[in-house]
Amino acid sequence: MNSEILIYQNSDGNIKIDVRLEEETVWLTQDQLATLFAKGRSTIAEHIGNVFEEGELDQNLTCRKFRQVRQEGLRKVEREIDHYNLDVIISVGYRVKSPQGTQFRIWATQRLKEYIIKGFALNDDRLKNTNWLKKRWKKNSVLLNWKKILKN
Repeated sequence: MNSEILIYQNSDGNIKIDVRLEEETVWLTQDQLATLFAKGRSTIAEHIGNVFEEGELDQNLTCRKFRQVRQEGLRKVEREIDHYNLDVIISVGYRVKSPQGTQFRIWATQRLKEYIIKGFALNDDRLKNTNWLKKRWKKNSVLLNWKKILKN
């Protein structure tokens, strides 16, 4: 399983979150969602509960436990923490009432509109990051070479 940690930072630079990228989606905890939308954890938990209770999303498909080491008092403890995928993040983002929630809805709506009009959406920052491009190119080149070798 290929897992990657990305760092999300808002345009003001006052919100910074380590985001888990795995299985072609992002995963956030309730605490991270609370930070992202500047709301209390209990508010986020309530919205998540409503998303599942109303049948908008299936909890078995959108929630997953990841093992994390956390500092609790003077000791480090390993715990399995619920993480929620992009579908839940978007659903909660459209339910939360906060300036950050509004900012998120504007961003998400722009991406959806761009996708509907163009048929695709571009991640300009990722395109500018040549290291990511080189890494992806190298990985694809290795795969292509192996396919050629296996064909012969």
